[in-house]
Order: sequence, then structure tokens, then C-alpha cells
Amino acid sequence: MAFIDGIKRQLRSVIEWENPDPDLLLAQWTENGDEIKNASKLIVGPGQGCIFVYQGQVKAIIEDQCMINLETDNVPFWTMIKKFMQFFESEHKAGIYFFRKTKILDQKWGTTSPIKYQDPKYHFPVALKAYGNYSYQIADPGDFFVNIVGSHNQMRIDDFRNILSARIINPISDYLAECQHSFADIDANRDEIARGIAIKLAIVFRKLGFSISDFRIEGTDFDEDTLRRINRIADLTAEAQAAQAVGLDYAKVQQLDALREAARNEGGGAGLGMGMGAGIGLGQGMAQALGATTSPAGADSNQTVAKLTELKQLFEAQLITEAEYAAKKQQILAKF
Repeated sequence: MAFIDGIKRQLRSVIEWENPDPDLLLAQWTENGDEIKNASKLIVGPGQGCIFVYQGQVKAIIEDQCMINLETDNVPFWTMIKKFMQFFESEHKAGIYFFRKTKILDQKWGTTSPIKYQDPKYHFPVALKAYGNYSYQIADPGDFFVNIVGSHNQMRIDDFRNILSARIINPISDYLAECQHSFADIDANRDEIARGIAIKLAIVFRKLGFSISDFRIEGTDFDEDTLRRINRIADLTAEAQAAQAVGLDYAKVQQLDALREAARNEGGGAGLGMGMGAGIGLGQGMAQALGATTSPAGADSNQTVAKLTELKQLFEAQLITEAEYAAKKQQILAKF
């Protein structure tokens, strides 16, 4: 059966990539030197190119759609082939390969592992995950064959996707280190980041014979440790803004929170003593936070109104409890 198949291949007279698999980037037409010598016609279809390889080296490439009569037409591509095949012997290796010239559109990419870099604003390690899409095409068939195909007889679109996924981490890491975007700025600057990464990827893949285009970042995410740090920053920022809204220094608010928490710790005899002491400290801390002082007789009633207003803002901001609000209000009114 193998002998019959070999005879059939040698009888083929047309070199052509007919009905190519849509998932193929490159496919070998033959490695049979006699089949190449006996061919009478070469057809390169739309969006195709053809490579002639002799003894492992690319000797001729044609990228234009054409139909060549190999017996009469004087075409440089075939002239080069005939030059080598004139002295062809069976132990020599000669091959014809067809490749896809058209752009491969809307390919998905995603980081296989988190990209780690130092946040330039908050100075903590960030681990970023990202995904998106891109398009590409074979730009230099010779470099593509030498650097990617090698001894393989075909190359599939999935094969290239794996190559890109393995090589995308370093360009993204390098760009994020250069652009100095904090984690909070990533999504707002995705287009800018994508353009910067695309430039770095273009340099890497041009050496492999490919051109990258339409590179986009569709979404980003962070690992659990980074999210925990981000949420902590968000909580602290919200608390600081709430304190500012009622005219308090954030450090004073933290002191009040610590005193109130200690006052609630009243479990057991020792705990009771701690709770009482913390309660006294709480009253003192509130007085300091509100700027309470012993007013001389006949003080302006506007000062009392201001303190009551500030006290109410603390209560509405949920920085003190209802009981604390009532006790302190009574204390202010008693001094009026």
C-alpha cells in the first residue's frame, strides 16, 4: 500500500495547496524530490505563499498569487528550484511548503500566571492577571520557517497561540515597570498600556517572522493578596474622607475607635477594670477631639452651638454610638 501511495505521489503533476485546513498556518506539500522534479505546474492561490527548502535551508520563496507552467515559464522561484534539483539525489532532502499569508483575526490571549511588579504609588507588590485579543500574520516567511517551523511538517494556529502565551509575560512586566501606573490606574489606561505592550511584542515577534496587530486588553484582575491590600486601602481612604467631612483629624478618629473598642471589652473582673478605664479615656478622647475646654463664665453661646453641631456630625457619621452622643450632649449642655 505504501509503495502504491509513493507511486501516486510521484505521478502528481500540479504543485498546489488545495482546500487548506483553516487552522493551518503552514503545511508541507511534499518531501519527495522526484515528485518535485516531475511536476509540470505550480499554483499559488489567493492569500498563500510557497517555500522551497533544500537540505534544511530555505532556498526560494514566492508570495504572489500565480499559476506557473514549470516546463516553459521562466520564473525566478522555479529557476532556483531547478538549479538545485538538477543534481538531486534520493538521499538529499528537498521540500515544498505552503503558508498562509492572510491575517489571522481576533485571537484570544491570557496571562498563564500573574504578572508581578511593584506599585509605584503605594509601594507594595502587585500580581496582575490580564486577557484580551490580537491579530497577526506571517511577515517574513524565511524567518518564520527557520525560527518556528524547523523540522515540523506543519504549523497550526493553536501552536502560535501557545508561543505567544509563553512570551507575553516579560513584555507586559517590562512595560508596567516603565509606565509607573498604580493598580488603581490600570483599567483607566488599558488602551495606552495595550499600545505600549504591542510595540514590545512587535519587536519580539518580528524576529520570528510574524507581525502583531490590533493588540487589545479586554480585562484585568488581581490575585487574592493584592485584592486584600487594595480593599484595605479603600477602607482606610473611606474612613479618612468621613473624618474630614466632619472636620476631624483622621488620627483622632482612630484614637476614638481604639478607646471605644477597649471600653466594650468588659469580660471578667480584669476586663471590667479595663473597660472602666477605657471608658474614662474615651470621654477624655472625645473631649479632646471636640476641642472641649472649660469655658469662662459668660462665654459666647455660639461656641456651645458649634460643639453640639460637631457632635451631631460625629454621630451621623457613625463615629460615636447613640449612648456616647447623648452623654456628651448632656455634658455640653450642662456647661452652658
